[in-house]
Amino acid sequence: MASRASRPARQRIDRETRSRLQHTFDETNRHFAELFGVLFGGGQARLELLGEEILDTGMQVFAQPPGKKNSTIHLLSGGEKALTALALVFALFRLNPAPFCLMDEVDAPLDDSNTERFCAMVKKMSERTQFLFVSHNKITMEMAQQLIGVTMQESGVSRIVEVDIEAAMQMQLEATA
Repeated sequence: MASRASRPARQRIDRETRSRLQHTFDETNRHFAELFGVLFGGGQARLELLGEEILDTGMQVFAQPPGKKNSTIHLLSGGEKALTALALVFALFRLNPAPFCLMDEVDAPLDDSNTERFCAMVKKMSERTQFLFVSHNKITMEMAQQLIGVTMQESGVSRIVEVDIEAAMQMQLEATA
């Protein structure tokens, strides 16, 4: 008897789960396509489910930067793969913003123009999320509000160096005045 009584509950839960998952997938896909276009300055991208049953299927990423004819992410350069992945991560953050995001050298494979678009998106998204990132890229570091670095003046002795960009700019203005 308990089995029969629980069947409608399981069916209702499955229906609601499918509905919520489909809504999340659709919203993520919409944001992904939009943010891909922003990061690449055009082009198109989409996520596609590989099967009919959303609860147990996989998904594939399709990305086509402007001027390219590829269809899957495997045919993209390292920088294009990085930007595509960032578009997807930012799409998920737009759907469900987290208080902070840690990124480790995600800008390493990017050229200067792609780094500038990446930085512009980080600036915009930093209204809702604090970004912490490891980078050696000059363009990315110029965008930061605070820099924390590690220096080794003598072998085996590391020292942390911090720079508050606004305070440094103010000191520079006062020094030139």
